[in-house]
Amino acid sequence: MKVTVENKKGLNKDLKILIDKETMNSYMDEKYEEIKGTVNLKGFRPGKVPKEVLKRQFGKAVFGEVLDKVLKDTSTKALEENKIKPAGQPKLDLKTYGEDKELEYVLSVTELPKVDIKSLENIKFDQYTVKIDDSETDKRIKEIAKNQPNFKDTKPETKAKEGDLVALDYKATVDGKEFKGNEGKNTQLTLGKDLFLKGFDKQLIGVKKDDEKIVEAILPENYPEKELVNKKAKFICKILNVKQSEEVKIDDNFAKNLGAKDLKDLKSLISKQINDEYKNSLDQLSKNQILKEIEKIKVDEVPENLIEEEVKILSQGMPEDEAKKNKKTFEEKAKTRIKTGLILNEFGEKNQIKVSEVEIQNEVQKQLRMMPGQEKMVMDFYQKNPSAIASLRGTVYEEKILNLIKEKSKANKKEISKAEAEKILKEAHEQNHDHEKKDSKKKSEVKTAKEKKPSTKTAKSKPAAKKIKKVSKK
Repeated sequence: MKVTVENKKGLNKDLKILIDKETMNSYMDEKYEEIKGTVNLKGFRPGKVPKEVLKRQFGKAVFGEVLDKVLKDTSTKALEENKIKPAGQPKLDLKTYGEDKELEYVLSVTELPKVDIKSLENIKFDQYTVKIDDSETDKRIKEIAKNQPNFKDTKPETKAKEGDLVALDYKATVDGKEFKGNEGKNTQLTLGKDLFLKGFDKQLIGVKKDDEKIVEAILPENYPEKELVNKKAKFICKILNVKQSEEVKIDDNFAKNLGAKDLKDLKSLISKQINDEYKNSLDQLSKNQILKEIEKIKVDEVPENLIEEEVKILSQGMPEDEAKKNKKTFEEKAKTRIKTGLILNEFGEKNQIKVSEVEIQNEVQKQLRMMPGQEKMVMDFYQKNPSAIASLRGTVYEEKILNLIKEKSKANKKEISKAEAEKILKEAHEQNHDHEKKDSKKKSEVKTAKEKKPSTKTAKSKPAAKKIKKVSKK
């Protein structure tokens, strides 16, 4: 194989590739040997069909397969040997080809620009640590204790009031008839929370142990037996017990019930928990600062074909006149996105950052935990959408790159209070909200324009082809 690099114009290069006739014939012979054992032709034993007969019968099909294989193998090798990383899909122009001929073609490629990542180590960003006061920790522990009421038994004559725990058996009827699920044993209700049926709790105020009380309530919209929805049910309730809540004592036993070693250990765990609640959001601010600094790094030339593809994505669904009007803005935004992606990718490759299948699965599991009750739907989504997994891989890859940049860069470490953390996050949220409002306004204007003047053309982003595109055959 002979490769000549021609027409060096910036990032655009033409690679003239020549495969001699002998090499092409050896590829053809190899393919004929491969199919010889699988072909059954009348008058010939299996595996004994002469090559000339195979050529007459299957020559065109064999050459087509060989040509595709040679083009794929040699174009990849040519790019690797010349250390060219293509930006997008190369274009291929066949010059000379055919059976018993040499193969000559030109590979037109836009090269990814060389990116200097040394300056990444000089990036500065704020790294926050939140100092949690003891008072904040104590306040959180008291809230936990308040939400874990401790009920104690009362005297038999004690009447139930709001906040008490009432245990009861019940049997219900609708229009005097029993129905499926109409009985309950040792049902426990905290009066005032109204968690059973609307208005049920209030009717139990004043009951005492061993009382029998008739309670009426409307069966809800989500009741399993659809014919009983919104029907009035009569509940005959047998009161088993009435318990009153008492303040939970915050001590070592309380801490042990929550899984801590003792109260001191619980305070340490709660302090860390509060810190972690702010850490993720503050870390994201740090990463946003890093990305802003990366945007300032100079890249001499951004591939035009990548800019065009990104502009198509940004303007997707817009009326043609609106897309033209905003083209310059989209181009600047596209350049910034692509430049940032090139720098991050170069850093990732230089530092041999990889994403393992285990990391992908961990990320999926994290999403499952965030969507309780919808686990099957989430799993089905990822199993049926390979592009979603690819997107997830990209997110994990970028996260690993940014974490490594953080380790190698110069952090401006700041210890702040919880109040300061809340202020910083609030300001960041308001800034994001302002940007979202501006974007929303633009989208609204576009939508209005679209309604006034329907567009017959929409720009669609095209997925990269798996094979090298053949431009012409001569």
